[in-house]
Amino acid sequence: MTSNCAPSPAESTAAPPVRFHGWRIVGYASVALAMTAPGQTLAVSAFIDPMIADLGMTRSAVSTAYLIGTLAGAAALPGIGILIDRYGVRRCMTVIGAVFGTVLVALSLVTEIVGLTAGFVGIRLAGQGALGLAATTVTAHWFLRRRGTALAVVSAVGTTGISLAPVLLERLIAIQGWRTAWLVEGLVVWAIVIPIALLGIRDRPTDVGQFVDGQPPAKVGGDTGPVGVTRAGALRTPYFWILAGAVATAGMLTTAVGFHQISLLTERGLSATAAAANFLPQTVAGLAATLLVGPLVDGRHPRALLAAAMAGLGTALVWATLVTPGWSAIGFGVAIGAASAAIRTVETALTPRLFGTAHLGAIRGLLTAITVGSTAFGPLLFALVHDTTGGYQAALLGCAVLPVAVGLAALATPLPAPPTNAPEV
Repeated sequence: MTSNCAPSPAESTAAPPVRFHGWRIVGYASVALAMTAPGQTLAVSAFIDPMIADLGMTRSAVSTAYLIGTLAGAAALPGIGILIDRYGVRRCMTVIGAVFGTVLVALSLVTEIVGLTAGFVGIRLAGQGALGLAATTVTAHWFLRRRGTALAVVSAVGTTGISLAPVLLERLIAIQGWRTAWLVEGLVVWAIVIPIALLGIRDRPTDVGQFVDGQPPAKVGGDTGPVGVTRAGALRTPYFWILAGAVATAGMLTTAVGFHQISLLTERGLSATAAAANFLPQTVAGLAATLLVGPLVDGRHPRALLAAAMAGLGTALVWATLVTPGWSAIGFGVAIGAASAAIRTVETALTPRLFGTAHLGAIRGLLTAITVGSTAFGPLLFALVHDTTGGYQAALLGCAVLPVAVGLAALATPLPAPPTNAPEV
């Protein structure tokens, strides 16, 4: 008698394991962060002189337009964060990409200061602020135990793309003109960001039947869904204001130094070419610091990391008053590049760890607004001090106190209790 107990092919063949999508999300988020380049100061700087020459505007008028654009864009970012929490990164990134590309195309047609100011509002809001916020938020949703590492990869790849943009844009502007360059940037944003948002981004692991970190919560002790405090709850936490002070200080001072870098370093004896080339060690050191600090935030001493990064920024500012051509200048570039990247990385990874992901868009939207808004004031402060004193030494030494003070406060302020199901810090 023939046995009928043999398993059927369907029963004997186990379903293949589904590969964790989180690292794919990291890849998409990295590209999206790199695509914020047209809204970053480094890339915009390539357009300033050609537009001044063609449009007959004064440098002060263009600088004022950029100041207004930066502040107005920053003011809208908390609302963007709330929308990301409500509608998800995928939908919001689609809209952000569409708006960002449209503003860039419109800038190719600008003829007067009002239109230029409106364009600066759009690219600072959609580019530097909203698109970067969306990219880092979706990454945080997919990881818990290795969140710092994942965000470090996103930041490193994105920063590399942003750093390469000025070189490419200068060549394009020289060959085709600044109007064509704005147009090309807009088309590229449309062609890359919108497909990534629609076809690649998934808001959370549960959208595709997966888990945070790729493992069921019973195996890793992690959360399976959004948990955490509201933005109002975060605002009542002293350490939120430590993070806000850190990103505001870093944003203001690193932008000020970068904006005036050629002038600052040439006054210390470097040639204009060597002063411009100092961005290279800054970029390399920033990438290295990002990849090193990200995994360390996943450890148990994030306050010490933040304090060390702030101390590094203070050291770099003092170093700038003593820098000389050669290795001293390279050391300065390494110091300020590493410190600024470390501060950004600690904030990006530590915020979801302290406050959870349920309202991460709203919380980081406010922090991003503070970061972007602070960048508007540093260049003006340094310029006023330079005009008054004939140099940058007073501004550098006076401002060096700020990161040191924030670092000490970071060590003295207790961390909040972790959100439900999150690891203790």
